[in-house]
Amino acid sequence: MAVATPETTEHVTVFFADWCPYCARLRSDLNSSETPYAAIDVDNGAAGNDELNEWIKSVNNGNRVVPTVLCSDGTHATNPPAADVRAKLEELNA
Repeated sequence: MAVATPETTEHVTVFFADWCPYCARLRSDLNSSETPYAAIDVDNGAAGNDELNEWIKSVNNGNRVVPTVLCSDGTHATNPPAADVRAKLEELNA
């Protein structure tokens, strides 16, 4: 069964969980450099959490790993450094 890629209106979307220290670090680093991104909490309050979590597992060898970053060109990264996210955003904005 194919899992649909989540739709996003931003070039960069970070799927995170509040309990995750890697998520907190990535978001803090992106915020400190004023890097624009959408943030979706996969545990709380997001509509369609089951579908999001299935997509996250589908791109992480069956594991629900956060942070998982989705870019507007359909590429994704798992627990990337903020510098990689900024570089990808520059590429997408070029």
